[in-house]
Amino acid sequence: MKTTFKIATGLLAALALGYSALLWADSDALWNIVNRQCLPNQQATGQPAPCADVNLSGGEAGGHAVLKDRNGWLQYLLIPTARLSGIESPELLSERAPDYWGAAWRARSFLEQRYGRPIPRELLSLTINSQYGRTQNQLHIHISCTDATVRQQLDDLKDSLNEEWRELPVELQGHAYWARTLAAKADGGPEVDPFKALAAGLPEAGLAMGRYGLALVATRLADGRDGFILLSSRASLIGANRASVEELQDHACPALRAGE
Repeated sequence: MKTTFKIATGLLAALALGYSALLWADSDALWNIVNRQCLPNQQATGQPAPCADVNLSGGEAGGHAVLKDRNGWLQYLLIPTARLSGIESPELLSERAPDYWGAAWRARSFLEQRYGRPIPRELLSLTINSQYGRTQNQLHIHISCTDATVRQQLDDLKDSLNEEWRELPVELQGHAYWARTLAAKADGGPEVDPFKALAAGLPEAGLAMGRYGLALVATRLADGRDGFILLSSRASLIGANRASVEELQDHACPALRAGE
């Protein structure tokens, strides 16, 4: 069984490496931007360029940067100032782990600044790709618009969802997903840390976090409260699924383009 798992993991890694090579020449590009440019500039001058923001209220070990992504007119990335490779980093499950998801949700304000007006929360989502579905080896959360088709599928299903994980009866973007709901805190972020919800809620996830991608999609819960649908897909050779859950987003944000 262990041999089979190692072979499958190796094949997934090879698939991911081939994909990454097509898109990025340097898998440390994001880390170098934050560590060599944004962080030193913030500390020396108070200006975080080329990042939009560097927040060190929790120190470097608990800080984060917000960077405009080169893809999509509104997409931003939340990037820790600590060196964390990705969703598989064990530090994310510690009791003292920073609230990166809450910080990413608050960082949607940069999308609104760029857009020039408030953006309905139900149009937005946060995603982090699996270890096999990413191009960068520094943890980063994508802040962007939810794909319209995905949003409609989730709207149709949300009344059947609750705080227990369940496999969705339909595929999203051609891949199987598990889902559960999360309530929103007073500051708007998720009430439960999505990393910990995944590790504790899905079988074997806590032992193989790198194989999973996570998406946090804003919604209005069945009882009328603001909340989120937390989604996860597991990397698998079946269907060549890299668990690149960023697929649930549309960085072109056509719904907002239509409203210009």
